[in-house]
Formats: sequence, structure tokens, C-alpha cells
Amino acid sequence: MNDNAWIDAHRQGQSDQVLSGSGVFIVNEGNFMSGNATLSFYDITTGETTNNLFYRTNALPLGDVAQSMSILDSLGYIAINNSGKIYIINTATGKYSGKITGLTSPRYIHFVSQEKAYVTDLYASAITIFNPVTFQITGSISTPGHASTEQMVQIGSTLYVTCWSSDNTILKIDTGTDAVTGEIKVGKQPKSMVKDKNNQLWVLCDGNYGSTTSGGQAELQQANPETGQIEKSFALNSDNIASDLSINATRDTLYFINNDVWQMPVTASQLPATPVLKNPGTIYYGLGVDPENSDIYVSDAIDYLQQGLVYRLTAKGIPVDTMKTGIIPGSFCFRQ
Repeated sequence: MNDNAWIDAHRQGQSDQVLSGSGVFIVNEGNFMSGNATLSFYDITTGETTNNLFYRTNALPLGDVAQSMSILDSLGYIAINNSGKIYIINTATGKYSGKITGLTSPRYIHFVSQEKAYVTDLYASAITIFNPVTFQITGSISTPGHASTEQMVQIGSTLYVTCWSSDNTILKIDTGTDAVTGEIKVGKQPKSMVKDKNNQLWVLCDGNYGSTTSGGQAELQQANPETGQIEKSFALNSDNIASDLSINATRDTLYFINNDVWQMPVTASQLPATPVLKNPGTIYYGLGVDPENSDIYVSDAIDYLQQGLVYRLTAKGIPVDTMKTGIIPGSFCFRQ
């Protein structure tokens, strides 16, 4: 039975709920090979959290390891990593709108235009191109020598893509021709990346954390996209994973996880002395910053088995709310 038939058979009698107002979709990874990924929605105005949204709305499991979500107009595209597909939902109701299959291990989605999008991949050594309107794969960009591609940032007509697994490269891609035009060498295992108000790239390298091979130094680096030069480099604590580099609404302040949650102006010449949110001995796993008001959202995986928590704080680190989510809340997608 295909997904459409499954939904039709199981949604009888259900009414579409309405997700009103501004809110945050929380992508809960679930456990690898368990198929227990879920989607939550947090209403910023009311403070209410709707858990297991995808299944409750569509009577269909989300899949195995939900990685990320991106929004284009009224549709949300959810990359399901180990299931090798992308589910598309209506962001006002959570209702299933379609899917994209034939992917290896999708990670992140970037929309170039209304009719062209890229999706990176953990194992494919290629970036897939698809049409967000028809949900059809239209091509791919080969990345030989780079086993995995991760996050994407576009400046002008150039897309910058981090290559993660034991790599140290940011690829440059012409979004008009879909051709790889160059690369920038950075620290070991560049994972997350943002652009600041001056169109400078900031990249967080985890230094091969958790690998069975020889490790490296975790670093936060500023790269000039025009020259490819590393303008600043800050050594992080390599004993704890460095992850989830994010930026505030005015693009002048960085946030990232390195055991604790850290906040740093892009003009800084040294790392901050104290974190904006200290780790009490748990597992800070995901981080997102509201692109409108710069509120901070930090996920707590607890023990990777039970329902996780998400903490909402102001841009200055003042606690606002705490919500219970699904298993391993990993990423955030803001709906304005």
C-alpha cells in the first residue's frame, strides 16, 4: 500500500487541525533503525506543543531518523535520513502533500528558486536536485572525493556546501549551471555553517569528534567567501562535540553548542569567557535561533530513549518556556 492509500484508509473521520500563528516545528530524530521519528509543533503565542503531529494528522509514521525541515511558501519539506525520502506537508495543518523518494540519505534542503531545490546527502557523494512544485528529482551534482555533504548557504548565485565525514572542505557551486566551481579548505569535519551581516561565512568544525580514527581540533572559523581565506579561527573544547552553529535575526551574533551553549558577536577577537546557557550535566543536542526575535531554542536529548525537552530562552539567555517533545529533538524549523 502506498502512502496516499494508507492515509486515505486511516484518516476517515479525522478533521484537519489548524496550526495557527507563528510557531516552531521541532524535528525529532527518533532512534536509528526504530522508525520512531516524529514531528512536534510549538505555538509561540499560546505556548502549546502538539507532539506526534505527522502521525496524528496522517495516520502515517514519519520514518527512520528525521534529520531536518525546510519551508517554501505553505509547504514544509522533511528530510527522513535513514528512510531515504522527503515528506512534504501543509504547514498550516500538518497534512501530507506528497513525497520525494529515490534518495540515499538526505540531510538538508536548500531552495534556489520556486522550481529548484538542492538536498545534501550523507552517503551519496552527490547533491540531488529536485523540483519543489512537482516533487520530482531533476538531476544531481556529483561531488567525487567528498563522501558526505551537509549544510548549505547561498551568497549571490554561489552556494557553499560543507563536506563533513573526515573532510575539511566547503564546496562552491554555481546555482545557475549546477557546476562545482571551487572549494575552500577549513578545519576538520565542517558541519554547520551560517553567513553573517557582512556576507562572511562562519563554519563550525567538530574536529572528527566521535570517530574511531585520529581526531582533530574542533574549531569555529570565519572564512572569506571571495578569497577563500580563513580570517579568524577559534579552538574549541574537543572533548565535547561542537555543533549547531546558528545566528541571530540581525546576523551579528553567533550561537553554538560545545557542551554548554555559547553566544559570540561576529566582531569578537576571542571566545566568550562564560556560556549563555550552562550545561547542568545533560545532553544539549540541538540549537535554533528564531529569525524574527532571536529567541534561543535548545533541545535536550536526556538519554536518547525517552521524550526529549526543548528550552526556550530570550536572546540574552533568560528562560521563557520548557516543552516536552519526541525522542531526540534534533532540529528546528521556524514558521513565521
